Formats: sequence, C-alpha cells, structure tokens
Amino acid sequence: MKVVSACLAGINCKWNGKSNINKKIKEMIEKGEAMAACPEVLGGLSTPRKPAGIYGGLGEDVLSGKAKVRASRDGEDMTSSFIRGAEEFLKLAQSKKIKTAILRNRSPSCGCGKTWQLDENFKNHLINGDGVTTALLKKNGIKVYTEENFK
Repeated sequence: MKVVSACLAGINCKWNGKSNINKKIKEMIEKGEAMAACPEVLGGLSTPRKPAGIYGGLGEDVLSGKAKVRASRDGEDMTSSFIRGAEEFLKLAQSKKIKTAILRNRSPSCGCGKTWQLDENFKNHLINGDGVTTALLKKNGIKVYTEENFK
C-alpha cells in the first residue's frame, strides 16, 4: 500500500480547484494498491486557495521554524496549515503502516526534489529541494517518489 497526493488520483484539490490526474496512480487507487490524501486540505486549507511558496528556505526549514510558507499573491502566512497538513499526512501513513508515498512534484507541500520558493517580492521560483510534507515523511523514514519517477 502507498499513499499518494490526492490531486494525482484525479481529486480536484489543487490550489486552483483542479487536479493533476495521473492515469497510473488513479488505477492504483481503483485496485486498492494506494490511498489518496491532500496534505494542504488535511491542514485546513480550502479548495481553491491562494497559491503559495516557501519563503526563506526549504521544507525542512519550515519544519524547524527557520522558514515560512506564504501566499504568493499577498504574502499571507500559511505556515501553520502546511505543517498541520504534513503532520496529519504522516499520521495517516503511519496508521496504515505505509512506507512509500507518491507526491506531486513542484509543490511547496508535496514537492520532492523541486519546490516553489518565494523571493522578497512574493514571486515564485522553482528550486531544488523538498516541500514541507516530503521533508517530514523523509525525516520519518518514508520513501517519497514523484509522479515522474515512481515505478
């Protein structure tokens, strides 16, 4: 069993109210090989919601209090929702004894290897690094793949 980003399973939970459906991942859900969840929704954020990025670091820096997650349009602090969502996602995986996750690449929450970082003008830039949920899962021994590199 794997846990996957809900948007990859075709659930319209992205910041803009859409999904990033991946047919192989949707098939895994249908076969009972995976379960879907959205850390941002688990953290209490609505769909749609403001786009966001990490300000001042990477996912692990958000978890340690050294960086924030902010809305890219107005700088609103969304850090507590992103941390709460990551913690709830981790609890879900641990409760099901899941050791593998497939998460949406290029997300401030799920990004694995690539994430959005905000500059001082709240403009997003794609950088190398992990989002908040990916950082927490890796810290707790869960292997994380993207929709681009899972097998």
